[in-house]
Amino acid sequence: MMEKETRDKIEQLQNIENNLQHLLMQKQSMQGQLIETEQALKELDKKPKQVFRMIGSVVIESSLSDLREDLNSKKEMAELKIKNIDKQEKKIKEQAKELQEEVLKAMEKNGK
Repeated sequence: MMEKETRDKIEQLQNIENNLQHLLMQKQSMQGQLIETEQALKELDKKPKQVFRMIGSVVIESSLSDLREDLNSKKEMAELKIKNIDKQEKKIKEQAKELQEEVLKAMEKNGK
């Protein structure tokens, strides 16, 4: 029979895995936003005569420079969020690895 401490560690490990899954979904969403923003910036490089932006459900005309500035800001934010998620992901993976090793040692010890 497994010790309570080992069962608790296994439960912690499952929680860490759930957190990691959630984090990866956030990262994927941010990467999608980043790609979308980069594509919009490429379109602005074609120097269109008129540009529009969505505000809620309304489309309004905008200046090229304002729109480019807003998109660059959005791009920087997305890159920063992805970088932070990467740091969190690394930390969570390290925690998971440590817990896995502890659980395996405990199970080997209990098995002998």
